[in-house]
Amino acid sequence: MGLSRDRNINLIWLFAIINKMNSLEERVEKIEKRNKKVEDDKAWEGSWTRKIVLIIFTYLAVGFYLNVINVQNPWINAIVPSLGFLLSTLTLPFIKNWWKKNIYKK
Repeated sequence: MGLSRDRNINLIWLFAIINKMNSLEERVEKIEKRNKKVEDDKAWEGSWTRKIVLIIFTYLAVGFYLNVINVQNPWINAIVPSLGFLLSTLTLPFIKNWWKKNIYKK
């Protein structure tokens, strides 16, 4: 009887360890999926595709608005805010790095 009881206890421990390992594997898998999504989102945020699309949308939105309020040469005047947006996307990484180095210092 003693051997059978010891064997049962060992099996219980084995199942507990396997269950814990499965739980840890699931957690690691969730973390890896989240990290992949964060990496993808970060790549999209800095991509030229996104910047160009936003510049085009900015140009069109401002152009239509200026046209509706009867501003002279609305499509030419819509270039300025679009270029302003482009400049902000080019200078912000520099400012962000300066901020991290000089102000955030974590």
